Amino acid sequence: MTENAEQPWYADGLKFKCSGCGDCCTGAPGYVWVNKQEITALAAALGFDDVEQFEDKYVRKIGIRKSLVEFPNGDCVFFDNGTRKCAVYQHRPRQCKTWPFWDSNLKNPQAWEETCESCPGSGQGKLYSLEQIEAQRKVMKI
Repeated sequence: MTENAEQPWYADGLKFKCSGCGDCCTGAPGYVWVNKQEITALAAALGFDDVEQFEDKYVRKIGIRKSLVEFPNGDCVFFDNGTRKCAVYQHRPRQCKTWPFWDSNLKNPQAWEETCESCPGSGQGKLYSLEQIEAQRKVMKI
């Protein structure tokens, strides 16, 4: 951003510390968008020799995009409800890695407040700078 550019409302930074609750992986149906590189990495991490077999089991096509499948209750297919943990955390998609710094959560202070109400780690813990937030926000548009 240039000095003359209007600063976003979160220019002073935002706090976030993952509480490990798993709520971002569960609930209403939605999408966890994945690209070819992420699909390949997940397939390898789970021991699939054939990426197509992995896709048949864990990926669904939505228009021209691809998303991880979900359990009938809306939970991510890689969410372990018993441990409340992600089974592929080290290889999770960029969408998961950049939570909660998505456009939809940063569009205005009210959207951030709603994020804080639904995610116990949002608004808590480490203060992320504007530069750190913007780097994550630009990874993908959600």
